[in-house]
Amino acid sequence: MTANGWFQILFFLALIFLVTKPMGVFMARVFSRERTFMDPVLRPIEKLLYRVTTVDENHEMRWTEYAVSMLLFSLVSMIVLYLMQRLQGYLPFNPQKFGAVSPAHLAFNTAASFTTNTNWQAYAGESTMSYFTQMAGLAYHNFVSAAVGIALAIAFIRGIARRQMETIGNFWVDLVRACLWVLLPFCVVGALVLVSQGVVQNLRPYDKVSVVEPQQVQKLDPNGKPVVGPDGKPVMDTVTEQTIAQGPVASQEIIKEFGTNGGGFFNANSAHPFENPTPLSNLIELFAIFTIGGGLTYTLGRMTGSPRHGWAVWAAMAILFLAGVTVAYWAEARGNPLLANTDQRVTAMQPGGNMEGKEVRFGIANTALWATVTTDASCGAINGWHDSFTPLGGMVPLVNIMLSEVIFGGVGAGMYGMLIYVVLAVFIAGLMVGRTPEYLGKKIEAYDVKMAMLVVLVFPLVILVFTAISSVNGFGTSSIANPGPHGLSEILYAFTSGAGNNGSAFGGITVNTPWYDTTIGVTMLAGRFLMIIPMLAIAGNLAQKKYVPPSLGTFPVTTPLFTVLLIGVILIVGALTFFPALSLGPILEHLLMGIGRTF
Repeated sequence: MTANGWFQILFFLALIFLVTKPMGVFMARVFSRERTFMDPVLRPIEKLLYRVTTVDENHEMRWTEYAVSMLLFSLVSMIVLYLMQRLQGYLPFNPQKFGAVSPAHLAFNTAASFTTNTNWQAYAGESTMSYFTQMAGLAYHNFVSAAVGIALAIAFIRGIARRQMETIGNFWVDLVRACLWVLLPFCVVGALVLVSQGVVQNLRPYDKVSVVEPQQVQKLDPNGKPVVGPDGKPVMDTVTEQTIAQGPVASQEIIKEFGTNGGGFFNANSAHPFENPTPLSNLIELFAIFTIGGGLTYTLGRMTGSPRHGWAVWAAMAILFLAGVTVAYWAEARGNPLLANTDQRVTAMQPGGNMEGKEVRFGIANTALWATVTTDASCGAINGWHDSFTPLGGMVPLVNIMLSEVIFGGVGAGMYGMLIYVVLAVFIAGLMVGRTPEYLGKKIEAYDVKMAMLVVLVFPLVILVFTAISSVNGFGTSSIANPGPHGLSEILYAFTSGAGNNGSAFGGITVNTPWYDTTIGVTMLAGRFLMIIPMLAIAGNLAQKKYVPPSLGTFPVTTPLFTVLLIGVILIVGALTFFPALSLGPILEHLLMGIGRTF
Protein backbone atom coordinates (compact mmCIF):
# COMPACT_ATOMS: atom_id res chain seq x y z
CA MET A 1 0.00 0.00 0.00
CA THR A 2 1.45 3.35 -1.03
CA ALA A 3 0.68 7.01 -0.41
CA ASN A 4 0.10 7.41 -4.15
CA GLY A 5 -2.45 4.58 -4.12
CA TRP A 6 -4.34 6.09 -1.19
CA PHE A 7 -4.27 9.51 -2.84
CA GLN A 8 -5.96 8.07 -5.92
CA ILE A 9 -8.66 6.37 -3.83
CA LEU A 10 -9.39 9.44 -1.70
CA PHE A 11 -9.27 11.75 -4.73
CA PHE A 12 -11.93 9.59 -6.38
CA LEU A 13 -14.17 9.74 -3.30
CA ALA A 14 -13.71 13.52 -3.17
CA LEU A 15 -14.90 13.78 -6.77
CA ILE A 16 -18.03 11.80 -5.90
CA PHE A 17 -18.64 14.07 -2.90
CA LEU A 18 -18.34 17.18 -5.09
CA VAL A 19 -20.75 15.91 -7.76
CA THR A 20 -23.37 14.63 -5.30
CA LYS A 21 -25.19 17.91 -4.66
CA PRO A 22 -25.29 19.32 -8.22
CA MET A 23 -26.33 15.94 -9.63
CA GLY A 24 -28.92 15.49 -6.89
CA VAL A 25 -30.40 18.96 -7.39
CA PHE A 26 -30.58 18.44 -11.14
CA MET A 27 -32.38 15.09 -10.84
CA ALA A 28 -34.79 16.50 -8.25
CA ARG A 29 -35.70 19.29 -10.69
CA VAL A 30 -36.06 16.88 -13.61
CA PHE A 31 -38.40 14.48 -11.83
CA SER A 32 -40.34 17.24 -10.09
CA ARG A 33 -40.84 18.59 -13.62
CA GLU A 34 -39.27 21.92 -12.82
CA ARG A 35 -37.60 23.87 -15.60
CA THR A 36 -33.95 23.07 -16.39
CA PHE A 37 -31.41 24.55 -18.80
CA MET A 38 -32.01 21.62 -21.20
CA ASP A 39 -35.78 22.11 -21.48
CA PRO A 40 -35.70 24.23 -24.68
CA VAL A 41 -34.11 21.31 -26.54
CA LEU A 42 -35.55 18.27 -24.77
CA ARG A 43 -39.09 19.33 -23.90
CA PRO A 44 -40.28 19.32 -27.58
CA ILE A 45 -38.78 15.83 -28.03
CA GLU A 46 -40.53 14.65 -24.87
CA LYS A 47 -43.90 15.97 -26.06
CA LEU A 48 -43.42 14.30 -29.44
CA LEU A 49 -42.72 10.95 -27.77
CA TYR A 50 -45.90 11.21 -25.70
CA ARG A 51 -47.94 12.12 -28.76
CA VAL A 52 -46.58 9.16 -30.75
CA THR A 53 -47.06 6.68 -27.90
CA THR A 54 -50.39 8.20 -26.72
CA VAL A 55 -49.07 8.68 -23.18
CA ASP A 56 -50.95 11.14 -20.99
CA GLU A 57 -48.10 12.83 -19.13
CA ASN A 58 -50.50 14.32 -16.57
CA HIS A 59 -51.90 10.93 -15.54
CA GLU A 60 -50.75 9.78 -12.09
CA MET A 61 -50.45 6.07 -11.24
CA ARG A 62 -51.12 4.04 -8.13
CA TRP A 63 -48.23 1.73 -7.21
CA THR A 64 -49.98 -1.27 -8.78
CA GLU A 65 -50.38 0.47 -12.15
CA TYR A 66 -46.80 1.73 -11.93
CA ALA A 67 -45.58 -1.84 -11.31
CA VAL A 68 -47.65 -3.35 -14.14
CA SER A 69 -46.40 -0.72 -16.60
CA MET A 70 -42.79 -1.42 -15.60
CA LEU A 71 -43.25 -5.21 -15.87
CA LEU A 72 -44.94 -5.05 -19.29
CA PHE A 73 -42.26 -2.72 -20.64
CA SER A 74 -39.50 -5.02 -19.36
CA LEU A 75 -41.20 -8.13 -20.75
CA VAL A 76 -41.60 -6.69 -24.23
CA SER A 77 -38.02 -5.37 -24.19
CA MET A 78 -36.70 -8.78 -23.18
CA ILE A 79 -38.64 -10.59 -25.93
CA VAL A 80 -37.42 -8.14 -28.57
CA LEU A 81 -33.77 -8.62 -27.50
CA TYR A 82 -34.16 -12.41 -27.53
CA LEU A 83 -35.58 -12.34 -31.07
CA MET A 84 -32.89 -9.91 -32.20
CA GLN A 85 -30.19 -12.36 -31.10
CA ARG A 86 -31.86 -15.34 -32.74
CA LEU A 87 -32.37 -13.44 -36.02
CA GLN A 88 -28.99 -11.71 -35.95
CA GLY A 89 -27.78 -13.34 -39.16
CA TYR A 90 -30.57 -11.67 -41.15
CA LEU A 91 -30.16 -8.20 -39.66
CA PRO A 92 -27.95 -5.34 -40.94
CA PHE A 93 -24.64 -3.98 -39.58
CA ASN A 94 -23.07 -7.41 -39.37
CA PRO A 95 -19.72 -7.11 -41.19
CA GLN A 96 -18.34 -10.26 -39.59
CA LYS A 97 -21.39 -12.27 -40.77
CA PHE A 98 -22.17 -13.62 -37.30
CA GLY A 99 -25.05 -16.09 -37.25
CA ALA A 100 -27.79 -16.43 -34.68
CA VAL A 101 -26.77 -16.36 -31.02
CA SER A 102 -27.05 -19.98 -30.01
CA PRO A 103 -27.93 -22.11 -28.21
CA ALA A 104 -31.34 -20.76 -27.21
CA HIS A 105 -30.51 -20.85 -23.50
CA LEU A 106 -27.61 -18.43 -24.10
CA ALA A 107 -29.93 -16.00 -25.91
CA PHE A 108 -32.42 -16.28 -23.03
CA ASN A 109 -29.69 -15.66 -20.48
CA THR A 110 -28.43 -12.59 -22.35
CA ALA A 111 -31.94 -11.17 -22.84
CA ALA A 112 -32.67 -11.60 -19.13
CA SER A 113 -29.27 -10.16 -18.26
CA PHE A 114 -29.57 -6.89 -20.17
CA THR A 115 -33.25 -6.40 -19.33
CA THR A 116 -32.48 -6.58 -15.61
CA ASN A 117 -29.47 -4.21 -15.80
CA THR A 118 -27.21 -7.17 -14.90
CA ASN A 119 -25.22 -7.50 -18.15
CA TRP A 120 -23.92 -10.92 -17.17
CA GLN A 121 -22.10 -12.21 -20.25
CA ALA A 122 -21.72 -15.91 -20.89
CA TYR A 123 -20.24 -15.13 -24.31
CA ALA A 124 -17.40 -13.13 -25.88
CA GLY A 125 -18.94 -9.98 -27.33
CA GLU A 126 -16.45 -9.48 -30.17
CA SER A 127 -17.00 -13.00 -31.52
CA THR A 128 -20.74 -13.35 -30.88
CA MET A 129 -22.67 -10.10 -31.34
CA SER A 130 -23.06 -8.05 -34.53
CA TYR A 131 -22.86 -4.28 -34.48
CA PHE A 132 -26.64 -4.13 -34.84
CA THR A 133 -27.18 -6.35 -31.81
CA GLN A 134 -24.59 -4.41 -29.84
CA MET A 135 -26.19 -1.03 -30.64
CA ALA A 136 -29.92 -1.61 -31.15
CA GLY A 137 -30.10 -4.44 -28.63
CA LEU A 138 -27.53 -4.26 -25.86
CA ALA A 139 -26.81 -0.50 -25.80
CA TYR A 140 -30.55 0.24 -25.97
CA HIS A 141 -31.09 -1.93 -22.91
CA ASN A 142 -28.19 -0.21 -21.18
CA PHE A 143 -30.21 2.99 -21.40
CA VAL A 144 -33.70 1.76 -20.64
CA SER A 145 -32.83 -0.70 -17.85
CA ALA A 146 -30.90 2.08 -16.13
CA ALA A 147 -33.81 4.48 -16.68
CA VAL A 148 -36.21 1.96 -15.15
CA GLY A 149 -34.01 1.78 -12.03
CA ILE A 150 -33.91 5.56 -11.72
CA ALA A 151 -37.69 5.77 -12.19
CA LEU A 152 -38.29 3.23 -9.43
CA ALA A 153 -36.02 5.08 -7.00
CA ILE A 154 -37.83 8.33 -7.72
CA ALA A 155 -41.18 6.60 -7.20
CA PHE A 156 -40.03 5.36 -3.78
CA ILE A 157 -38.80 8.84 -2.83
CA ARG A 158 -42.17 10.29 -3.89
CA GLY A 159 -43.90 7.73 -1.69
CA ILE A 160 -41.89 9.01 1.27
CA ALA A 161 -42.41 12.68 0.41
CA ARG A 162 -46.13 12.67 -0.41
CA ARG A 163 -48.89 12.89 2.16
CA GLN A 164 -52.27 11.19 1.93
CA MET A 165 -52.01 10.55 -1.81
CA GLU A 166 -52.89 7.41 -3.76
CA THR A 167 -50.31 7.86 -6.52
CA ILE A 168 -46.51 7.82 -6.87
CA GLY A 169 -46.04 9.31 -10.35
CA ASN A 170 -46.21 8.15 -13.96
CA PHE A 171 -43.83 5.36 -15.02
CA TRP A 172 -43.69 6.41 -18.67
CA VAL A 173 -42.88 10.02 -17.82
CA ASP A 174 -40.19 8.99 -15.34
CA LEU A 175 -38.70 6.57 -17.90
CA VAL A 176 -38.57 9.17 -20.67
CA ARG A 177 -37.15 11.88 -18.42
CA ALA A 178 -34.47 9.54 -17.05
CA CYS A 179 -33.34 8.78 -20.60
CA LEU A 180 -33.60 12.27 -22.13
CA TRP A 181 -32.45 14.50 -19.27
CA VAL A 182 -30.15 12.30 -17.20
CA LEU A 183 -28.57 9.55 -19.31
CA LEU A 184 -28.31 10.81 -22.90
CA PRO A 185 -26.61 14.21 -22.38
CA PHE A 186 -23.88 12.82 -20.14
CA CYS A 187 -23.28 9.88 -22.47
CA VAL A 188 -22.97 12.04 -25.59
CA VAL A 189 -20.29 14.16 -23.93
CA GLY A 190 -18.69 11.19 -22.16
CA ALA A 191 -18.40 9.14 -25.35
CA LEU A 192 -16.54 11.98 -27.09
CA VAL A 193 -14.18 12.31 -24.12
CA LEU A 194 -13.46 8.57 -24.23
CA VAL A 195 -12.79 8.75 -27.98
CA SER A 196 -10.22 11.47 -27.23
CA GLN A 197 -8.49 8.97 -24.94
CA GLY A 198 -8.30 6.29 -27.61
CA VAL A 199 -11.52 4.32 -27.16
CA VAL A 200 -12.55 3.18 -30.65
CA GLN A 201 -15.84 4.19 -32.32
CA ASN A 202 -16.46 2.95 -35.86
CA LEU A 203 -18.48 0.50 -37.96
CA ARG A 204 -15.54 -1.04 -39.84
CA PRO A 205 -15.09 -4.78 -40.34
CA TYR A 206 -12.41 -6.36 -38.16
CA ASP A 207 -8.85 -5.99 -39.41
CA LYS A 208 -6.44 -8.89 -39.88
CA VAL A 209 -2.73 -8.41 -39.35
CA SER A 210 0.27 -10.73 -39.69
CA VAL A 211 1.98 -11.68 -36.45
CA VAL A 212 5.68 -10.97 -36.01
CA GLU A 213 6.37 -14.58 -35.05
CA PRO A 214 4.02 -17.53 -35.77
CA GLN A 215 2.84 -19.31 -32.64
CA GLN A 216 1.59 -22.79 -31.84
CA VAL A 217 -1.73 -22.80 -29.97
CA GLN A 218 -4.16 -25.58 -29.11
CA LYS A 219 -6.98 -25.95 -31.60
CA LEU A 220 -10.50 -25.25 -30.36
CA ASP A 221 -13.78 -26.69 -31.62
CA PRO A 222 -16.77 -24.40 -32.53
CA ASN A 223 -17.87 -24.48 -28.89
CA GLY A 224 -14.52 -23.21 -27.67
CA LYS A 225 -13.36 -26.52 -26.19
CA PRO A 226 -9.80 -27.83 -26.78
CA VAL A 227 -9.50 -30.47 -29.50
CA VAL A 228 -7.70 -33.67 -28.50
CA GLY A 229 -6.33 -36.23 -30.98
CA PRO A 230 -6.86 -40.04 -30.93
CA ASP A 231 -3.65 -40.39 -28.95
CA GLY A 232 -5.00 -38.12 -26.22
CA LYS A 233 -2.60 -35.33 -27.08
CA PRO A 234 -3.83 -31.79 -27.87
CA VAL A 235 -4.20 -30.87 -31.55
CA MET A 236 -2.16 -27.74 -32.31
CA ASP A 237 -2.71 -24.90 -34.81
CA THR A 238 -0.12 -22.51 -36.20
CA VAL A 239 -1.22 -18.88 -35.83
CA THR A 240 0.18 -16.57 -38.53
CA GLU A 241 -2.34 -13.72 -38.32
CA GLN A 242 -4.38 -11.93 -35.69
CA THR A 243 -7.86 -10.41 -35.88
CA ILE A 244 -8.20 -6.89 -34.48
CA ALA A 245 -11.78 -6.53 -33.25
CA GLN A 246 -13.30 -3.04 -33.18
CA GLY A 247 -16.65 -1.32 -33.54
CA PRO A 248 -18.93 1.28 -31.90
CA VAL A 249 -17.25 0.90 -28.52
CA ALA A 250 -17.13 4.39 -26.96
CA SER A 251 -20.89 4.95 -27.25
CA GLN A 252 -21.56 1.69 -25.44
CA GLU A 253 -18.72 2.06 -22.94
CA ILE A 254 -19.97 5.28 -21.40
CA ILE A 255 -23.56 4.13 -20.82
CA LYS A 256 -22.24 0.81 -19.56
CA GLU A 257 -20.56 2.72 -16.71
CA PHE A 258 -22.94 5.67 -16.22
CA GLY A 259 -25.95 3.33 -16.21
CA THR A 260 -24.07 0.80 -14.02
CA ASN A 261 -24.71 -1.90 -16.61
CA GLY A 262 -21.22 -3.39 -16.95
CA GLY A 263 -21.52 -5.42 -20.14
CA GLY A 264 -18.36 -5.06 -22.20
CA PHE A 265 -18.14 -4.73 -25.96
CA PHE A 266 -15.11 -7.04 -25.65
CA ASN A 267 -14.76 -10.13 -23.50
CA ALA A 268 -11.91 -8.48 -21.57
CA ASN A 269 -14.31 -5.67 -20.60
CA SER A 270 -12.67 -2.52 -19.22
CA ALA A 271 -9.30 -4.29 -19.05
CA HIS A 272 -9.28 -4.10 -22.87
CA PRO A 273 -7.24 -1.17 -24.23
CA PHE A 274 -9.98 -0.33 -26.75
CA GLU A 275 -12.46 0.12 -23.89
CA ASN A 276 -10.19 1.66 -21.28
CA PRO A 277 -6.83 2.73 -22.71
CA THR A 278 -5.43 5.24 -20.19
CA PRO A 279 -5.39 6.07 -16.47
CA LEU A 280 -7.56 9.12 -17.29
CA SER A 281 -10.18 7.01 -19.08
CA ASN A 282 -10.07 4.68 -16.07
CA LEU A 283 -10.88 7.60 -13.73
CA ILE A 284 -13.65 8.89 -16.01
CA GLU A 285 -15.31 5.47 -16.12
CA LEU A 286 -15.00 5.00 -12.36
CA PHE A 287 -16.50 8.45 -11.82
CA ALA A 288 -19.41 7.60 -14.11
CA ILE A 289 -20.26 4.45 -12.11
CA PHE A 290 -20.91 6.31 -8.83
CA THR A 291 -22.27 9.63 -10.16
CA ILE A 292 -25.99 8.85 -10.25
CA GLY A 293 -25.93 6.69 -7.12
CA GLY A 294 -24.25 9.49 -5.18
CA GLY A 295 -26.55 12.13 -6.63
CA LEU A 296 -29.69 10.23 -5.70
CA THR A 297 -28.85 10.58 -2.00
CA TYR A 298 -29.14 14.36 -2.33
CA THR A 299 -32.26 13.95 -4.48
CA LEU A 300 -33.74 11.98 -1.56
CA GLY A 301 -32.95 14.78 0.86
CA ARG A 302 -34.20 17.54 -1.42
CA MET A 303 -37.48 15.89 -2.44
CA THR A 304 -38.32 14.88 1.14
CA GLY A 305 -37.36 18.27 2.55
CA SER A 306 -34.49 16.87 4.65
CA PRO A 307 -31.11 17.39 2.95
CA ARG A 308 -29.32 16.30 6.14
CA HIS A 309 -31.02 12.91 5.88
CA GLY A 310 -29.66 12.55 2.34
CA TRP A 311 -26.16 13.30 3.58
CA ALA A 312 -26.56 10.80 6.45
CA VAL A 313 -27.36 8.10 3.89
CA TRP A 314 -24.41 9.25 1.74
CA ALA A 315 -22.12 8.98 4.78
CA ALA A 316 -23.22 5.39 5.42
CA MET A 317 -22.44 4.51 1.82
CA ALA A 318 -19.05 6.25 1.93
CA ILE A 319 -17.99 4.49 5.15
CA LEU A 320 -18.92 1.07 3.75
CA PHE A 321 -17.09 1.92 0.52
CA LEU A 322 -13.91 2.89 2.38
CA ALA A 323 -14.05 -0.27 4.49
CA GLY A 324 -14.30 -2.46 1.39
CA VAL A 325 -11.59 -0.74 -0.63
CA THR A 326 -9.24 -0.78 2.37
CA VAL A 327 -9.52 -4.56 2.74
CA ALA A 328 -9.21 -5.18 -1.00
CA TYR A 329 -6.22 -2.86 -1.39
CA TRP A 330 -4.48 -4.30 1.68
CA ALA A 331 -5.02 -7.91 0.57
CA GLU A 332 -3.78 -7.30 -2.97
CA ALA A 333 -0.85 -5.10 -1.94
CA ARG A 334 0.17 -7.72 0.64
CA GLY A 335 0.32 -10.33 -2.11
CA ASN A 336 0.54 -14.08 -1.78
CA PRO A 337 2.23 -15.04 1.52
CA LEU A 338 3.57 -18.20 -0.15
CA LEU A 339 5.78 -15.92 -2.25
CA ALA A 340 6.96 -13.85 0.72
CA ASN A 341 10.64 -14.75 0.19
CA THR A 342 10.62 -14.14 -3.55
CA ASP A 343 10.78 -10.99 -5.64
CA GLN A 344 7.16 -10.20 -6.60
CA ARG A 345 8.03 -6.92 -8.29
CA VAL A 346 6.72 -6.48 -11.84
CA THR A 347 8.35 -3.10 -12.50
CA ALA A 348 9.96 -0.42 -10.45
CA MET A 349 6.62 1.39 -10.59
CA GLN A 350 4.73 -1.56 -9.07
CA PRO A 351 6.69 -2.97 -6.13
CA GLY A 352 5.34 -6.07 -4.42
CA GLY A 353 1.77 -7.22 -4.20
CA ASN A 354 -0.40 -9.55 -6.25
CA MET A 355 -0.23 -8.44 -9.89
CA GLU A 356 -1.80 -11.60 -11.29
CA GLY A 357 -4.80 -10.72 -13.46
CA LYS A 358 -4.09 -6.98 -13.34
CA GLU A 359 -3.11 -4.47 -16.01
CA VAL A 360 0.24 -2.83 -15.30
CA ARG A 361 -1.15 0.49 -16.60
CA PHE A 362 -3.66 0.52 -13.70
CA GLY A 363 -1.70 -1.23 -10.97
CA ILE A 364 -2.89 -2.69 -7.67
CA ALA A 365 -4.53 0.40 -6.16
CA ASN A 366 -6.68 1.22 -9.19
CA THR A 367 -7.64 -2.40 -9.72
CA ALA A 368 -8.69 -2.83 -6.09
CA LEU A 369 -10.58 0.47 -6.31
CA TRP A 370 -12.36 -0.59 -9.50
CA ALA A 371 -13.31 -4.00 -8.09
CA THR A 372 -14.80 -2.29 -5.03
CA VAL A 373 -16.64 0.39 -6.99
CA THR A 374 -18.09 -1.95 -9.60
CA THR A 375 -19.55 -4.26 -6.94
CA ASP A 376 -20.65 -1.47 -4.61
CA ALA A 377 -22.74 -0.44 -7.58
CA SER A 378 -24.59 -3.04 -9.60
CA CYS A 379 -22.20 -2.43 -12.48
CA GLY A 380 -20.02 -5.50 -12.95
CA ALA A 381 -17.55 -3.91 -15.35
CA ILE A 382 -13.99 -5.01 -14.58
CA ASN A 383 -10.47 -3.77 -15.28
CA GLY A 384 -8.83 -6.85 -13.73
CA TRP A 385 -9.79 -10.48 -13.07
CA HIS A 386 -11.52 -10.96 -9.73
CA ASP A 387 -10.75 -14.68 -9.94
CA SER A 388 -7.04 -13.85 -9.69
CA PHE A 389 -7.39 -11.82 -6.51
CA THR A 390 -6.19 -13.20 -3.20
CA PRO A 391 -8.97 -14.94 -1.21
CA LEU A 392 -9.68 -11.91 0.98
CA GLY A 393 -9.26 -9.48 -1.91
CA GLY A 394 -11.76 -11.50 -3.95
CA MET A 395 -14.12 -11.72 -0.99
CA VAL A 396 -14.62 -7.94 -0.99
CA PRO A 397 -16.44 -7.81 -4.36
CA LEU A 398 -18.47 -10.85 -3.32
CA VAL A 399 -19.49 -9.29 0.02
CA ASN A 400 -20.32 -5.98 -1.66
CA ILE A 401 -22.89 -7.73 -3.85
CA MET A 402 -24.21 -9.74 -0.90
CA LEU A 403 -24.98 -6.46 0.87
CA SER A 404 -27.51 -5.90 -1.94
CA GLU A 405 -25.17 -3.38 -3.61
CA VAL A 406 -26.56 -0.50 -1.59
CA ILE A 407 -23.15 1.21 -1.27
CA PHE A 408 -24.00 3.98 -3.77
CA GLY A 409 -25.45 1.10 -5.74
CA GLY A 410 -26.76 0.74 -9.24
CA VAL A 411 -28.66 3.61 -10.83
CA GLY A 412 -31.83 3.73 -8.76
CA ALA A 413 -31.53 0.16 -7.56
CA GLY A 414 -28.96 1.12 -4.95
CA MET A 415 -31.16 3.91 -3.63
CA TYR A 416 -34.37 1.91 -3.29
CA GLY A 417 -32.35 -0.99 -1.84
CA MET A 418 -30.81 1.36 0.72
CA LEU A 419 -34.26 2.77 1.56
CA ILE A 420 -35.41 -0.75 2.43
CA TYR A 421 -32.60 -0.91 5.00
CA VAL A 422 -33.54 2.58 6.20
CA VAL A 423 -37.08 1.34 6.90
CA LEU A 424 -35.66 -1.61 8.85
CA ALA A 425 -33.23 0.62 10.77
CA VAL A 426 -36.02 3.00 11.76
CA PHE A 427 -38.19 0.04 12.79
CA ILE A 428 -35.41 -1.36 15.00
CA ALA A 429 -34.85 2.09 16.53
CA GLY A 430 -38.56 2.28 17.32
CA LEU A 431 -38.42 -1.07 19.08
CA MET A 432 -35.52 0.17 21.18
CA VAL A 433 -37.52 3.06 22.60
CA GLY A 434 -40.80 1.17 22.78
CA ARG A 435 -42.91 3.26 20.42
CA THR A 436 -44.24 3.15 16.85
CA PRO A 437 -41.29 3.97 14.58
CA GLU A 438 -41.48 7.06 12.37
CA TYR A 439 -39.59 7.89 9.21
CA LEU A 440 -39.65 11.51 8.03
CA GLY A 441 -43.11 12.01 9.47
CA LYS A 442 -44.55 8.66 8.37
CA LYS A 443 -45.32 5.87 10.83
CA ILE A 444 -43.62 2.57 9.88
CA GLU A 445 -46.18 -0.16 10.51
CA ALA A 446 -46.42 -3.94 10.17
CA TYR A 447 -47.26 -3.88 6.44
CA ASP A 448 -44.15 -1.82 5.62
CA VAL A 449 -41.87 -4.12 7.63
CA LYS A 450 -43.37 -7.27 6.08
CA MET A 451 -42.77 -5.93 2.58
CA ALA A 452 -39.23 -4.89 3.52
CA MET A 453 -38.50 -8.37 4.83
CA LEU A 454 -39.76 -9.90 1.60
CA VAL A 455 -37.17 -7.84 -0.26
CA VAL A 456 -34.44 -8.91 2.15
CA LEU A 457 -35.36 -12.63 2.02
CA VAL A 458 -35.82 -13.03 -1.75
CA PHE A 459 -32.18 -12.15 -2.38
CA PRO A 460 -30.45 -14.89 -0.31
CA LEU A 461 -33.15 -17.44 -1.16
CA VAL A 462 -32.33 -17.62 -4.86
CA ILE A 463 -28.58 -17.36 -4.26
CA LEU A 464 -28.19 -20.06 -1.64
CA VAL A 465 -30.68 -22.55 -3.11
CA PHE A 466 -29.10 -22.54 -6.58
CA THR A 467 -25.56 -22.52 -5.13
CA ALA A 468 -26.36 -25.56 -2.97
CA ILE A 469 -27.83 -27.50 -5.89
CA SER A 470 -24.92 -26.61 -8.18
CA SER A 471 -22.24 -27.56 -5.64
CA VAL A 472 -23.47 -31.15 -5.17
CA ASN A 473 -24.42 -32.12 -8.72
CA GLY A 474 -22.27 -32.90 -11.72
CA PHE A 475 -24.04 -30.42 -13.99
CA GLY A 476 -22.81 -27.71 -11.61
CA THR A 477 -19.40 -28.90 -10.48
CA SER A 478 -18.27 -29.92 -13.98
CA SER A 479 -18.11 -26.24 -14.94
CA ILE A 480 -15.67 -25.10 -12.25
CA ALA A 481 -11.95 -24.88 -12.93
CA ASN A 482 -10.79 -25.07 -9.32
CA PRO A 483 -11.52 -27.64 -6.62
CA GLY A 484 -12.13 -27.00 -2.95
CA PRO A 485 -13.25 -23.69 -1.44
CA HIS A 486 -12.30 -21.64 -4.50
CA GLY A 487 -14.59 -23.75 -6.66
CA LEU A 488 -17.42 -23.08 -4.21
CA SER A 489 -16.60 -19.38 -4.35
CA GLU A 490 -16.88 -19.46 -8.14
CA ILE A 491 -20.38 -20.95 -7.96
CA LEU A 492 -21.44 -18.69 -5.10
CA TYR A 493 -20.15 -15.59 -6.89
CA ALA A 494 -22.04 -16.52 -10.09
CA PHE A 495 -25.46 -16.70 -8.43
CA THR A 496 -24.74 -13.75 -6.12
CA SER A 497 -23.78 -11.65 -9.13
CA GLY A 498 -26.95 -12.72 -10.95
CA ALA A 499 -29.29 -12.02 -8.03
CA GLY A 500 -27.57 -8.70 -7.33
CA ASN A 501 -27.88 -7.72 -11.00
CA ASN A 502 -24.14 -7.10 -11.02
CA GLY A 503 -22.71 -9.18 -13.86
CA SER A 504 -19.09 -9.60 -12.75
CA ALA A 505 -17.77 -13.11 -12.13
CA PHE A 506 -14.96 -15.34 -10.98
CA GLY A 507 -13.86 -16.30 -14.47
CA GLY A 508 -12.83 -19.85 -13.58
CA ILE A 509 -16.37 -21.16 -14.04
CA THR A 510 -17.82 -22.08 -17.44
CA VAL A 511 -21.35 -20.70 -17.38
CA ASN A 512 -22.43 -21.21 -20.99
CA THR A 513 -24.22 -24.48 -20.20
CA PRO A 514 -27.95 -25.28 -20.14
CA TRP A 515 -27.93 -25.40 -16.32
CA TYR A 516 -26.08 -22.15 -15.63
CA ASP A 517 -27.57 -20.14 -18.49
CA THR A 518 -31.09 -21.05 -17.38
CA THR A 519 -30.71 -20.83 -13.61
CA ILE A 520 -28.64 -17.64 -13.64
CA GLY A 521 -31.19 -16.15 -16.05
CA VAL A 522 -33.98 -17.01 -13.60
CA THR A 523 -31.85 -15.66 -10.73
CA MET A 524 -31.38 -12.34 -12.50
CA LEU A 525 -35.10 -11.96 -13.15
CA ALA A 526 -35.94 -12.85 -9.54
CA GLY A 527 -33.26 -10.54 -8.16
CA ARG A 528 -34.69 -7.65 -10.14
CA PHE A 529 -38.46 -8.01 -10.23
CA LEU A 530 -39.33 -10.01 -7.11
CA MET A 531 -37.59 -7.30 -5.09
CA ILE A 532 -39.22 -4.41 -6.95
CA ILE A 533 -42.84 -5.39 -6.30
CA PRO A 534 -42.74 -5.25 -2.48
CA MET A 535 -40.60 -2.11 -2.69
CA LEU A 536 -43.30 -0.35 -4.74
CA ALA A 537 -45.92 -1.64 -2.30
CA ILE A 538 -44.07 0.17 0.50
CA ALA A 539 -43.88 3.33 -1.60
CA GLY A 540 -47.61 3.23 -2.31
CA ASN A 541 -48.43 2.62 1.34
CA LEU A 542 -46.19 5.45 2.58
CA ALA A 543 -47.70 7.90 0.09
CA GLN A 544 -51.16 7.34 1.59
CA LYS A 545 -50.10 8.11 5.17
CA LYS A 546 -50.64 11.42 6.86
CA TYR A 547 -47.79 13.46 8.26
CA VAL A 548 -46.95 12.95 11.94
CA PRO A 549 -45.03 15.84 13.54
CA PRO A 550 -41.79 14.77 15.27
CA SER A 551 -41.84 14.45 19.05
CA LEU A 552 -39.31 13.75 21.81
CA GLY A 553 -39.61 10.03 21.07
CA THR A 554 -38.93 10.36 17.35
CA PHE A 555 -35.62 8.82 16.26
CA PRO A 556 -33.80 11.44 14.14
CA VAL A 557 -32.58 10.20 10.74
CA THR A 558 -30.16 13.07 10.17
CA THR A 559 -27.51 12.30 12.79
CA PRO A 560 -24.27 10.28 12.96
CA LEU A 561 -26.09 7.87 15.27
CA PHE A 562 -28.57 7.08 12.50
CA THR A 563 -25.67 6.51 10.07
CA VAL A 564 -24.04 4.07 12.50
CA LEU A 565 -27.34 2.23 13.06
CA LEU A 566 -27.96 1.99 9.31
CA ILE A 567 -24.48 0.56 8.71
CA GLY A 568 -25.01 -1.92 11.56
CA VAL A 569 -28.33 -3.15 10.13
CA ILE A 570 -26.79 -3.65 6.68
CA LEU A 571 -23.80 -5.57 8.03
CA ILE A 572 -25.77 -7.68 10.50
CA VAL A 573 -28.37 -8.74 7.91
CA GLY A 574 -25.59 -9.58 5.43
CA ALA A 575 -23.44 -11.41 7.98
CA LEU A 576 -26.26 -13.48 9.42
CA THR A 577 -27.36 -14.51 5.94
CA PHE A 578 -24.13 -15.23 4.12
CA PHE A 579 -21.35 -15.81 6.70
CA PRO A 580 -21.71 -19.64 6.66
CA ALA A 581 -21.27 -19.69 2.88
CA LEU A 582 -18.34 -17.26 3.05
CA SER A 583 -16.66 -19.33 5.75
CA LEU A 584 -16.67 -22.35 3.43
CA GLY A 585 -15.40 -20.32 0.48
CA PRO A 586 -12.97 -17.39 0.59
CA ILE A 587 -12.37 -17.43 4.35
CA LEU A 588 -11.42 -21.12 4.33
CA GLU A 589 -9.29 -20.59 1.24
CA HIS A 590 -7.43 -17.76 2.99
CA LEU A 591 -6.72 -19.91 6.06
CA LEU A 592 -5.53 -22.83 3.93
CA MET A 593 -3.31 -20.54 1.87
CA GLY A 594 -1.55 -19.62 5.13
CA ILE A 595 -0.45 -23.25 5.58
CA GLY A 596 0.59 -23.73 1.95
CA ARG A 597 -2.61 -25.04 0.32
CA THR A 598 -3.76 -23.35 -2.89
CA PHE A 599 -6.55 -24.10 -5.30
